Amino acid sequence: MKSTLVVLAAGIGKRYGAGIKQLAKMDKNDYVIIDYSIYDAIKAGFDKVVFIIREDIEKDFKEVIGDRISKIIDVKYAYQTLDLPKGYEIPKDRSKPWGTVNALIACKDLVNEPFLVINADDYYGKKAFKDLNKFLVDPENFHKDKIQIAMAGYKLKNTLSKNGSVTRGVCLANNENKLEKIIETHEIEEKDGKISSKENLSEDLLNLESLVSMNMWATYPEFIDLCKDHFEKFIEKNKANLETAEYVLPEMIEELLVEEKAEISILPTSDKWIGITYKSDLDLAKKEFEKMLDQGIYPKDIWAK
Repeated sequence: MKSTLVVLAAGIGKRYGAGIKQLAKMDKNDYVIIDYSIYDAIKAGFDKVVFIIREDIEKDFKEVIGDRISKIIDVKYAYQTLDLPKGYEIPKDRSKPWGTVNALIACKDLVNEPFLVINADDYYGKKAFKDLNKFLVDPENFHKDKIQIAMAGYKLKNTLSKNGSVTRGVCLANNENKLEKIIETHEIEEKDGKISSKENLSEDLLNLESLVSMNMWATYPEFIDLCKDHFEKFIEKNKANLETAEYVLPEMIEELLVEEKAEISILPTSDKWIGITYKSDLDLAKKEFEKMLDQGIYPKDIWAK
């Protein structure tokens, strides 16, 4: 069965500073994090990639990675815009995209098969791609009343940045590893062995062993229709705050749980996240990739013929 990798690459990345963080080079071959994610996805069985980007970075994106990847796997592009449902006006000072729920709507006509959503600037590890593709092609998932979704569950301690706070979806699961609640949690950081957050979550909810989402979701095409419906409701609810409103996937996932429209399986992984949230994360990320190459986790040139 065919499956598609959807890469969210339209984010501006203010905390990273100048430059396009999704295109920061990681190794001597000038490969970027997305190269490694796509390499792992292909090995896991994915056979198409849809990049969701902004039109203003299209030229750079294709030069740095898109044209290279299109020689290896089927590549499509979707463009996230600021367009709103009929009856609403875009605030004149708004330049930031509406968030990851809106991003997925952009690829509606390009995704007709089971798909996996990832961030362009996050490294997820090999295991999650294998586990999530196995979930996607499982025939049992096509005959259930609720839409089936799976997420990679990372331990918080494996997803922190040494250079500042991070935002994570803190996940609460039942005994069958089904997601019961996800709490979008901001400004998470560790100081002197203690974890703090903007929401002041208690230690039993937020600790180094807590399972968190890294925006790695596996699901089916009808999910995109749900994104469209929920985005329209979100805009109506936030019409007085459209200058700053942003709608992200963990928030919508939580709504689907409350509405009892989805069943979400958590697939735990012990892999360590590598990402570029801040400019100062770049050197650390490069060192991690150098270490993996030295250890033989990846070939010295992942795209060498």
